[in-house]
Amino acid sequence: MVVLARLVLPILAFPALVMAQPETQCGDSDPAALQWLDKMSRSTQEISYQGVVTYQRGDDLQVMQLSRGVQGDVASDQITRLTGQGAQVVRDNHPLGLLHPGHMLLQLGDSSGGDCGLATHYRLSMGEGERVAGRQTVRLVMAPRDLYRYGYQLELDSTTALLLKASTVDRGDRVLERFQYADLAYSGRWHEEPGVDVVHRAGQAGQATPGPKMQMAWGLRWLPPGFVATEEQSAGAARRTYTDGMAVFSVFLETLAARMPSGEGVVREGSTTSYTRGIQLDGQPLLVTVIGEVPVNTARMLADSVTQAR
Repeated sequence: MVVLARLVLPILAFPALVMAQPETQCGDSDPAALQWLDKMSRSTQEISYQGVVTYQRGDDLQVMQLSRGVQGDVASDQITRLTGQGAQVVRDNHPLGLLHPGHMLLQLGDSSGGDCGLATHYRLSMGEGERVAGRQTVRLVMAPRDLYRYGYQLELDSTTALLLKASTVDRGDRVLERFQYADLAYSGRWHEEPGVDVVHRAGQAGQATPGPKMQMAWGLRWLPPGFVATEEQSAGAARRTYTDGMAVFSVFLETLAARMPSGEGVVREGSTTSYTRGIQLDGQPLLVTVIGEVPVNTARMLADSVTQAR
C-alpha cells in the first residue's frame, strides 16, 4: 500500500497549481514553464481519465490502473495494483477546492508580492518532449537550487497538459524512480475489481491520526529552505512530517532503554532515504529516524538538528 500511495501522490497533489500565475517573473525560470504549470493545474481540475501506469524504483517494477473522475466541484480517484498482491484504493467525492499544506506550496502566488512558489527552490525550464502512451508531450524540468532536494523531469500532454510521466533525478541527472502512463483514455472510471482488497478513503479532510507520544517536547533547529509542516503536531508527538510541495519527509523519535553504540544506518530505495541514528537529549537515549524523498546528507542534517524544546 505504501507503493500505491507514493505513486498516486504526485497525481493528486498537482490540482492546487490552479492558482499559479503564468505572468509571474521568477529569476531565471522560463516563463513558458510557469505557464505549463498553470495549464497542468487546470487539467486535473477539469479532466476525467483512466489509464495504466508503470512505476519503477530500482529493480522493482509495479503496474497499476489509475482513474480520476471529475463531476462539478468534486473528484473521485481510484488506483488498482495489477502486479503482486491485488489491492485497490478508492477516494470518493474529494472537494477540488480543498487545499492541504503541500498543495499550497505548489502555488506561485501573487507576482506583486515576489512569491514564486516552487520556482523559489527549483529552476524551471522547458525541454524537448517525447511520446508517452501514444501522446506527444512537452517536458518541464525542475532543477533544485540547492543540495537539499532532488530534481524532477515532468512530461505533460501537449494538448491537455495532464502529467503523463515523472522522473525523480539526483544531482547527476541519474533517474532514481519513474512513473509513466502506458495507456490513457480521457473518460470514465475503472470498476472495482473482484477478488482484490479495496480500501475506501473519505474525500473530506479529517484530523491527523494521533501517533505515539514522547515524554519530552522536541523540535528541529533546522529545516531545508521551503519545507513546512504538513499538519499541526503537539510538542510531544513522536513524528513530524514536512513537504516543499514536491518532496515529503518524516522525522521519528523513539525512546530507548539504553544508549546505542555510535554509528548510523542508511537505506536507500529509489528516491526514498531511511536514515537512523542514536542520540541523547537531556541524558535520555533516543533513536531518531528520517524517512523521505531527500538526499542522505539532508537526512543526516535533519537528525543533527533534533533538539529538546524549552
